Amino acid sequence: MAEAERIIGTPDTPGAGAEPEQSVGQAASGERSGSGETGAPEGPSAGAEETAGEAEQPRGRRRIAVLFAVAAFAYALDLVSKMIVVAKLEHHEPIEIIGEWLKFEAIRNAGAAFGFGEAFTIIFTVIAASVIVVIIRLARKLYSLPWAIALGLLLGGALGNLTDRIFRSPGVFEGAVVDFIAPKGFAVFNLADSAIVCGGILIVLLSFRGLDPDGTVHKD
Repeated sequence: MAEAERIIGTPDTPGAGAEPEQSVGQAASGERSGSGETGAPEGPSAGAEETAGEAEQPRGRRRIAVLFAVAAFAYALDLVSKMIVVAKLEHHEPIEIIGEWLKFEAIRNAGAAFGFGEAFTIIFTVIAASVIVVIIRLARKLYSLPWAIALGLLLGGALGNLTDRIFRSPGVFEGAVVDFIAPKGFAVFNLADSAIVCGGILIVLLSFRGLDPDGTVHKD
């Protein structure tokens, strides 16, 4: 009887052991499929966009730093030159630099650049302040080095003349700008006017070339 049970029970032994093997196989298959799902790449576009965004941030900060560095240099140069002119040249005879072709002559200008519009001092003051605000707001989207230089010149020149409008006589927002560069046959101006004109010319050239402040180039 025992011999018969042994003979009958022999085929069941592998069958009973087959279930764990099947379970192990299914688990291994599940692990392989799970690992395939979790390890699948998210796609090249997401990684490329993230890398590009990280690269743009330092470049944008450098351009903003250039803008404010140029503005600070132009503003300081204009401010120092005006202080020297007021202290050494005002109420004195003009100084000839190149004969009669170029002189340093201190005058007070209540108008816009190069002496235009003396009756609209407050309006020009508001315009200068508005230009400064617009440039500062535009700086957040600035990724072009030439544009950073151009806007820096505009910002420094506008700050230079706005300082005169606020702090010089006859009163706040009505102050007269100090001009001293007097070419023959031309209006008298200062370094702030020169910075504004140079910045404006550079912006026109950049616009003709199709270069935008964010660094992109377009063709009309």
